[in-house]
Amino acid sequence: MRRRLVLPLLMLMCACTPVSQNHTASRAVIAETTLPPMKSFKASAPASQRISNADLVVDFIDLSFALESGRALPVLTRFEGPISLRVTGRPPPTLNADLTGLLGRLRREAGINITKTSSASANVTVEAVPRAAIQKALPQAACFVAPNVRSLAEYRSERRRDTTNWALLRNRTHLTIVLPNDASPQETRDCLHEELAQALGPLNDLYRLPNSVFNDDNVHTVLTDFDMLILRATYAPELANGMSKEMVARALPKVFARIHPAGQFSSTRRVSRTPSAYARAIETALGPGVAPAQRRRAANQAVKIASDMGWKDNRRGFAHYARGRVLQNTNASAAVAEFRLADRIYAADPQTQLHRAFVATQLGAYALAKGDTKGVSVAVTPYIPTAKSAQNAALLATLQLLKAEALQIEGRVQDANAIRLDSLGWARYGFGSDWAVEARLREIASLRPSPDPV
Repeated sequence: MRRRLVLPLLMLMCACTPVSQNHTASRAVIAETTLPPMKSFKASAPASQRISNADLVVDFIDLSFALESGRALPVLTRFEGPISLRVTGRPPPTLNADLTGLLGRLRREAGINITKTSSASANVTVEAVPRAAIQKALPQAACFVAPNVRSLAEYRSERRRDTTNWALLRNRTHLTIVLPNDASPQETRDCLHEELAQALGPLNDLYRLPNSVFNDDNVHTVLTDFDMLILRATYAPELANGMSKEMVARALPKVFARIHPAGQFSSTRRVSRTPSAYARAIETALGPGVAPAQRRRAANQAVKIASDMGWKDNRRGFAHYARGRVLQNTNASAAVAEFRLADRIYAADPQTQLHRAFVATQLGAYALAKGDTKGVSVAVTPYIPTAKSAQNAALLATLQLLKAEALQIEGRVQDANAIRLDSLGWARYGFGSDWAVEARLREIASLRPSPDPV
């Protein structure tokens, strides 16, 4: 069973230096604008990266022949023939446009023949329900996909039977994706991308992948060019339901040579596999319901594993990012050091620009709390286009709002208001309700240092 782990990537620091809670500039802008219309992204492919076909073969096998639990899968499974998809439940207003865009991308970029239908016999059912209904079924899940059922109700009655066991699956005929209808538009869209990708293709996640939604770090939330290549290969005519790992491994080099000829000449990464202890440490450090001392131990363990393994890739950077997040409430200087180290590691790989954008929110927040407006600009400005390219509205709005507060301190009120106004439309998509948008505005405004007493 696929469960989407929600890691708190966007929360800013909660306690680093004393700050005033009395800044009103952002609230004034809200009153003047009454929150502009929600913005949304066009369904376009994020920037492409150079990917080696040799690496793609290894990644495909590791993604397609194991579950996240580590349990091996004996054969390849996929849908055969055209795939139909219907939407049930009470979908939020933004779901239709996001789904239409995603299906278009799957047809164009992955070559998958998938279309919408209203038929109850659809291969894929997307059911939109309240978050509470999802958590009643799976307490730690934000959304999920289950095979051989056509509704959440059917899943509840069948969940302990062999029919809903992914490891026993031999082909895919019908399944259900359950999404929240009371989350932010971005969270619902992110669930849609990740769960539909898993519904159609691989069931595993790999922390070593720097440019994929098939990674529980949740940095990428919109299907990347890597993901589309994996899905295109899954539905290549050279492959079929029931093929063993060995059979698929023999076929894949010709598959990728055909669908991705540029990858024949790209250098390989050849990174080591990730110990399960690393995944457990990261999930403990950043997951819900964990005591602070346990978080610290887990973050330290993740860094130790990354160091002992000799990693210099995104996993090492993410371990330091996680430790920075854990330390930020108790040791601001140590947290900043961890974020800067993570940024240096990410800087060595062009595929981790988006990772650097998340780090930039933390470094920008600390610079703002110190009144270092130049530091804010240096930290966040380069990554505003990155967040936009990755179609991450919550991240984009956060970066913009940090920059706006820095401009406000410098007395550039008109510039500050302009960028803050632009951020609000993205914030409505990224954070959802008006109160959530206003809370983020207040949170970032509160980071500004108190003015010196007169």
